[in-house]
Amino acid sequence: MLHEFLFANRAAILERARAKVAARLAPRATAEEIQNGIPLFLDELILSLRDTHTSSLSMRESATQHGADLLKKGFTVAQVVHDYGGVCQAVTELAEEASALISADEFHTLSQCFDDAIAQAVTEYSRQRDQSISDESTERMGELAHEFRNALGVAMLSFQTLRTGSVGLDGSTSALLGRSLKRLSLLIDSSLAHLRLKVGVREPARVSLREFIEEVEIGATMEANGRDLTLAVTPTDPGVDVLVDRQLLAGAVANLLHNAFKFTRRHGHVSLKASSTEERVIIEVADECGGLPPGKADELFLPFEQRSPDRSGLGLGLSISRKSVEADGGQLRVRDVPGVGCVFTIDLPRLPPGEGDRRV
Repeated sequence: MLHEFLFANRAAILERARAKVAARLAPRATAEEIQNGIPLFLDELILSLRDTHTSSLSMRESATQHGADLLKKGFTVAQVVHDYGGVCQAVTELAEEASALISADEFHTLSQCFDDAIAQAVTEYSRQRDQSISDESTERMGELAHEFRNALGVAMLSFQTLRTGSVGLDGSTSALLGRSLKRLSLLIDSSLAHLRLKVGVREPARVSLREFIEEVEIGATMEANGRDLTLAVTPTDPGVDVLVDRQLLAGAVANLLHNAFKFTRRHGHVSLKASSTEERVIIEVADECGGLPPGKADELFLPFEQRSPDRSGLGLGLSISRKSVEADGGQLRVRDVPGVGCVFTIDLPRLPPGEGDRRV
């Protein structure tokens, strides 16, 4: 069994791993990292291989702590990959030299453990970097530059890890790459919306509600599947139009869906529903975030306000989304469903037949 091999050869593996980490040119390894960090990770790995169900959480927690410590010590996020990679190489080399009988399934589990640990540590590092710059006194352009740099840095690091072939395309590192790219896309959309609202540039046009929801559903379904969530989209009646800036409305709805996916528990449900009366059009996004503390609903739309321990992002999305909807003559509200989640509602004027300059 692999965990027995690791336990029996713990000292030899540590010696090799420490040598590999110590030989790293940049960033230079610290004595604490070599003496304490590497043994901790190896011991958690042995426990995880022995009993995946009871120890995987402990391993993820140690990886999360490692990512947080990196930021405090001033190291780059690449250090965590080098540390874990050093342990992985030491295990593989020693197993080959000893001709150890290790099954393909055990090697797969080993690879998955490294994959999960790297992704968890990188995520925590990125989260704390984001939190450290989420201060209202920081200039908007500086915040945005940090946001782009962090998201792009995580995406590049994930891609480089995948290129080594040490982790699979269907693992945590691949998922982390996908989330980083999605975050970059949202940042771009949010920035463009913020800029257009600030300078007063709008392009209102007649938009078919049915076609709009169908287009939104395509991308949203892919994101929901990637997060192990179920997205339910209610069919929309034909012949219902609104006069809006399509890009601003699309950005607002995309942000609501992204937040719903982000805060809904795994294997949970998110719904997208559009309905209409003779005068109004209603678009609702419902999540399963567990609900909000009393009196906190309106605070969600304040700049830099966030509603979860997950602090990725600067908390500007909902504020910009509300301004985008208001620019089209509508309202964005939230209703708390205690113990279940939130329902975000976009309320827009319905465009009577024949009105509006053009249809898109």
